[in-house]
Amino acid sequence: MPNTSRPTPPLPSSSRPRTSPWRRALATVSVATALPLLAVPAASAQDTWPSRPITYVVPFAAGGTTDVLGRLIGQKLSPRIGQTVVIENRPGAGGNIGSDYVAKAPADGYTLLGGTISSHAINVSLYPKMPYDPVKQFQPVALIGTLPNVLVVNSDSPWKTVADVIAAAKAKPGSVSFGSSGNGTSQHLSAELFANMADLKLLHVPFKGSSQAVQALLGQQVNMVFENSLAAMPLIQSGKFRALATTGPRRAKELPDVPTMSEAGLKGYEIVSWQAIFAPAGTPMPVVNRLADEIGKIIREPDMQARLAGMGVEPSGAGPAELGTFQKSEVAKWANLVKAAGIKLE
Repeated sequence: MPNTSRPTPPLPSSSRPRTSPWRRALATVSVATALPLLAVPAASAQDTWPSRPITYVVPFAAGGTTDVLGRLIGQKLSPRIGQTVVIENRPGAGGNIGSDYVAKAPADGYTLLGGTISSHAINVSLYPKMPYDPVKQFQPVALIGTLPNVLVVNSDSPWKTVADVIAAAKAKPGSVSFGSSGNGTSQHLSAELFANMADLKLLHVPFKGSSQAVQALLGQQVNMVFENSLAAMPLIQSGKFRALATTGPRRAKELPDVPTMSEAGLKGYEIVSWQAIFAPAGTPMPVVNRLADEIGKIIREPDMQARLAGMGVEPSGAGPAELGTFQKSEVAKWANLVKAAGIKLE
C-alpha cells in the first residue's frame, strides 16, 4: 500500500527554539575569559617569586670554599628578595652528587647550586658515566669569582720549596701523598698536572671537601695539599701551613712572597679555580635575571669586594650569558688538558 504520509514541514522561523540573548552573551563571556584564566597560575607563580625559602645546594662538605661563599651570598641575598636562603650541603663524588640533585630539581627558581670548575667543567672529562650534563641541564646565573690554588705543606714539614717536594717524590716514587676535596676537583687536578709536568708518581687521598683535606694536612695524615687560597689563607697566616707556590698566572696579592708554580720551575703551569651559581635548566628567565642582578650587586658592594679579596678571590659578578660562554670554554679547555696529561680516575 503506498505511503500517503507527508513529511513534516519545517517550523516557521518564528516557532524555532531560540537561545535567549543573555545566554548567548554569557557563553561568549565564558569563552573569552577562559583562555586568560588558564594562564594565570604560571604568570602568578612567576610574578610572586619568591613566595617561600630558596635552597642553595653546596655539593661539597661544610667549611670549604664553595660552602663559605654560598653562605656569604645567601646572607646578603635573603633581605634583598624577602625570603630565607637555606644552605644545604650534599657532598660527594667531586661535586657530582649535589649537582645531580639540582639538575633534576624543579625549574621554579627555588633551588640553586654553588657550581665550581670541577662540577661544571672538569668532571665531565674525568668520569666515564656522568649523572648529568653540566651544560644542557643547568641555567647559568652568576659567576662569583676566580681564585688560584696554593701548594701548602704542614709547618713541621722539612720541605721549603717546590724543588724539595720534587726531590722527595723522585727519591721514593709513590711515597709522597696529597689530599684533595675530591676526585675531579681543581685541587685534585692541580696535583695531577704537577705530577705530570714534573714526571712524579704521587699518592692521591680524596676527601669530601676542602675542610677535611685541610684537617688531614694539619694532622699530617697527608704530606701536602693544593688548596683554594680561601681555605688555606687563615692557616698560612697563623703559621700552621707553609705556602710553597700558587697555581695562577701571577703571584697572589695576599701572598706576594710566594712564587707561582711556573716561577718555581714548572714553566707554563697554570690552573685557576672558579665559583659560580647555577639553576636547573628551564628556570624562568625573569627569575634568573632577577637573581643575577641581585647577586651582581652583592658582589660589587665595597665590603663584599674587600671580603672576597681578603680570601684570595678575584670578584666577577658576570651574568647568565657571560657565565654560559665562559663555562663552555672551560669544558673544552679541561677536556684537552685531561687528555693531554693522561689523567684518569682510578
